[in-house]
Amino acid sequence: MSSSNDPAGTTAKDSGKPIPIVEIDLNPANLSPKKNVVRRFYKDLWDKHDTSIIPDLIHPDFTFRGSLGPVLVGHAEFASYVRWLVGILDSYTSDILDLVEEENKVVGKLRFHGIQKGHLFGQPPTEEWVWWIAAAIFTFEGGKIKDLWVLGDVYGLLGRLKRSDSEIEFVPDGTV
Repeated sequence: MSSSNDPAGTTAKDSGKPIPIVEIDLNPANLSPKKNVVRRFYKDLWDKHDTSIIPDLIHPDFTFRGSLGPVLVGHAEFASYVRWLVGILDSYTSDILDLVEEENKVVGKLRFHGIQKGHLFGQPPTEEWVWWIAAAIFTFEGGKIKDLWVLGDVYGLLGRLKRSDSEIEFVPDGTV
């Protein structure tokens, strides 16, 4: 059963926990080198909170615009952001739903989720699963991530943080 404000059917209305989504094939043997860096970025750095691999994956002059809004530069600022977010969201997980590569870029379709244990966007901890979807554009230089731009569904996340059942106002009118 999906929430009425969740057209993708990605949450269980009764628990708020995301319904498992089938990720793309993340076997490193089946991924290009750049896609494998993106896999490691989410599955090792974020999901395992392993900031020690930042120099292996990320260019020293890295720039970042995150799904929740921050604009950061360099390894130290980014590592601080990772520690902050995984501290707020227990069991933080990244779901990689799709990756598309062209020249020096990889674009990802993603879902992020975890149990809200700290204040986020001014909202007190809910102790419930919260999630948001995002699109990410990775730009590579020398085999490392030089720039990352992520646009996230902050509106949907805010609704979940506020435990809102409000629906999007749009209703199809059935005409072409």
